[in-house]
Amino acid sequence: MRGGIKSEPEEDIAVDPKLHVTTVYGDDWQSETTSIGSSIYRGLEENGRRYQTLSHKEYLIPSDEKQFETYEAGHLVALVMDSDQENPLFRSPVRNPKHILDLGTGQGNWAIDVADMFPEATVRGVDLFPPPVTWMPPNCILEVDNIAEDWTWNEPQDLIHMRIMIGAFDDQEWNRVYQQCYNNLRPGGWLEQLEASPYIECDDDSLPEDNILRTWGPALSDCGKRAGRPLETIDMMQDAFRKAGFVDVHEKEYKWPIGPWARDQKYKEAGTVNFQHWMSGMEGWAMWLLCKFGAPEPWTQEEVIVYVAKLRAELKNPKFHIYERARRVWARKPFPEEVAAREASVVIKAEPE
Repeated sequence: MRGGIKSEPEEDIAVDPKLHVTTVYGDDWQSETTSIGSSIYRGLEENGRRYQTLSHKEYLIPSDEKQFETYEAGHLVALVMDSDQENPLFRSPVRNPKHILDLGTGQGNWAIDVADMFPEATVRGVDLFPPPVTWMPPNCILEVDNIAEDWTWNEPQDLIHMRIMIGAFDDQEWNRVYQQCYNNLRPGGWLEQLEASPYIECDDDSLPEDNILRTWGPALSDCGKRAGRPLETIDMMQDAFRKAGFVDVHEKEYKWPIGPWARDQKYKEAGTVNFQHWMSGMEGWAMWLLCKFGAPEPWTQEEVIVYVAKLRAELKNPKFHIYERARRVWARKPFPEEVAAREASVVIKAEPE
């Protein structure tokens, strides 16, 4: 237990000494997606990518077919990394839920899978752009809305879920979102969030210190700071949960391999998919940040494309035992008697002798 948090650290990943270069590092992997052709949600075209227009504030991640492909790969990575769990979709001990809310649902994969798992529950997925989904379970609802504004849902939620919301909000907006999560959960309901770090890491020195892959995390993190959108969401979740009033805080730390270099089959499969996740996602993750807030001056679209091409070339090197950190945090909204007891304790402690 670290700082009162029930923590599950991630074990080191053993390297597969028998790894051969295969088509995993090729360019022929694709995910099928179906776009929505609504003229209402055409979005904003900028630097060759499409962005949402619902929020008055720009959002750093595109909302186009390329990005939906990335969402699908990221969803699969998360499932593989928790494939040894009875429920790989979430860790919160929710039983017989009636209302589940997925914030930043993206392509809607998580919401659809959870709706299949709990057919008696109403599962609502929300994002700034309509997902390319042509079918979903009858108990799944995908909506377009801005969760940084006032929420309009009336049903108390049993579980609220967020995943890979890195850079979505400034600090004030994050505090507001967490507080609205707290206010919209039933007593005893759970909030769960899974986030990843923007840094590419290596434990065994197989990645040289001067390799361009080591510039990725610092470059994007610095842009996020200049944009007022901190990218270190992974490291601020626990404190934010507590500040909003949540109790019984748990966390699980991960190392998500990038590439199939691990010896263990679970990590090898996760790394295979995560390699494709990065290959398809890097341009979209970088374009807005570098073109708006790059240093020493904003980059051009062409400069970002060249930079990403160099990064992709290095990602294909099977000798690099690289990974990204990820962390899952889940916590409970206290029951009224717990809140009353805590408030009484604060009053007692504040009384002078």
